[in-house]
Amino acid sequence: MPYPKDAVTPVTCPIEPLNSLVNGVAPKIQSVDIKEFEAQKRTGVSYPPQLASVHSDGASDNDPACALQSDDHLDLIIVGAGLSGISAIYRARKLGLRAKIFEAGLDFGGVWYWNRYPGARVDSEFPFYQLNIPEAYKSFDFTQRFPDHKELRRYMNHLDNVLELRKDVFFGAEVCGAEYDQDQGVWTIVTTKGLKATAKYLVLATGLLHRKHFPDFPNFAKYKGEVYHSSSWPNDADFRNKRVAVIGAGATSVQIVQELAKQTADGGSLTIYIRRPSTCIPMGQRDVSPEEQESLRAYYPVLFKEGRQSIAGMPISSVGCNVFEHTVEQREQLFEELWARGAFNFLLGTYRDVAIDEKANHEVYNFWAKKVRSRMTDPLKKDLMAPLKPLYPFGTKRPPLERDYYECVDMKHVQIVNLKKDPIKAFTEYGIATEYDSVEKEFDVVVLATGFDSFTGSLTHMGLKNKHGVDIKDIWKEGVRTYLGILMNGFPNAFLLYSPQAPTAFSNGPTIIESQCDFIFDMIKKLEKENAKSIEPTTLAEDEWKALINDLIAGSLLNGTDSWWNGGNIPGKKIEVLTYGGGISDYEKTCYTKLDGWKGFVIETKKQKL
Repeated sequence: MPYPKDAVTPVTCPIEPLNSLVNGVAPKIQSVDIKEFEAQKRTGVSYPPQLASVHSDGASDNDPACALQSDDHLDLIIVGAGLSGISAIYRARKLGLRAKIFEAGLDFGGVWYWNRYPGARVDSEFPFYQLNIPEAYKSFDFTQRFPDHKELRRYMNHLDNVLELRKDVFFGAEVCGAEYDQDQGVWTIVTTKGLKATAKYLVLATGLLHRKHFPDFPNFAKYKGEVYHSSSWPNDADFRNKRVAVIGAGATSVQIVQELAKQTADGGSLTIYIRRPSTCIPMGQRDVSPEEQESLRAYYPVLFKEGRQSIAGMPISSVGCNVFEHTVEQREQLFEELWARGAFNFLLGTYRDVAIDEKANHEVYNFWAKKVRSRMTDPLKKDLMAPLKPLYPFGTKRPPLERDYYECVDMKHVQIVNLKKDPIKAFTEYGIATEYDSVEKEFDVVVLATGFDSFTGSLTHMGLKNKHGVDIKDIWKEGVRTYLGILMNGFPNAFLLYSPQAPTAFSNGPTIIESQCDFIFDMIKKLEKENAKSIEPTTLAEDEWKALINDLIAGSLLNGTDSWWNGGNIPGKKIEVLTYGGGISDYEKTCYTKLDGWKGFVIETKKQKL
């Protein structure tokens, strides 16, 4: 979660329980565990090049509980049943709109429905990774500061039970086409199973990290062992006594390695193929008791409000000075305090010039490297995982949160292949060959922690076409174009959620989702009041928005690093600024300035164009 280049006023929480929470310290209350939610039964079959296929029982797009008649017309269609889709239908109901969700998976959860690999958990801390819906949060208890995928699906099911969501959702309904009829002023969507639906408004809650990325490895199909992508994980995978390879070094790889290093320790092996190591920072995981949550629940409205008024959706802000305005001793003290707090405190709570001044950034990196290297014994691994000279400015790639990652990497049965020096040459029947190592490495299992076609992948692979019949994947070939990260020229009444060109990658998910949702449904309310047929932005407004998000990043160290946040992780994808760098609070204020007079929009009424 990088931060804007301007100074930020620190957020203060005057209430002591809130200060304890932000500092990552549990109040002195006895921790009480609750039973782990039992996930849906899943099975896996491994076969290249398709990898492990995942199946589970559940509702489908012909579920009678949510049946559509052929002549039915909705007010609003939502694509996606993760937190974005749930937030959208919650607000649609409050406006009295007839809305339905179409979801490719067989249950709620979005990214947490698909991602069930060992160690999968969110990097936003309790209580911020939940929706600000009192009727839901008053009756749900998390068990950990950073909930895992099982707990997050339990939370999604709780939302379903409290809000009675399922009656308005088509599961197993993967949208493969969406087109707009200008004459009728309606969107028509079609699923892979042939279900069709029409609506005036379309909300695309398709997710930031959904479209899996599969690198084009030579001879990949020849490999006869088991292959798992992190988001296609069966529940019966067993890695004991097996030779396992993990390809990738991002947050997913970090979480998987922490688990598989232990599972393979007795008689197995783990080899990690790394192109560029991540700069992981301490998670600070701990249990959260029901008593602690009950004591904090009354303050949730304050916390959620603070999140909306912050940079990243959590009440953490940089100190009000630059690095070299403090003495060496003062810097060391601050770094130690932030490090001990865990979460993103070490990234977001540091000095305000770390994102723009290379020397200041080096001070942070040097402290990080010192901390990490002290936890490892193998000198070669130290130099690869935490080199004395940074490979990229600290914080310009989102740092994964870790618990014991560096101790796991340091284990004797764990090997590292530096892909910068020895890239993968080809897969073989039994393993992987690299360019310069003459010895083929044989594996029983290959894990692809190779990430996602972030921001755009889910939108460019669903047959979404503008009012002229042109697919968005063709429109965005030369770069993403939106206005406010929410609307697109040529796509009337279509709204993006958790989207490109918004503060998405630099924010706590639920916070930016609710910010965008509130704005979208305030727009819809205003459109209905004015008897409008449609809304879309002008191309000039899109140009100005793109210029703004570029300007927010200009002059910062962010421009020097290719990552998933700018498309740099996908070969051939245009590298561009894909996220708004001014923070959630400024973003929300900017959006609402456009409502008065519909600045940057073309509004078509049912009688005339304005």
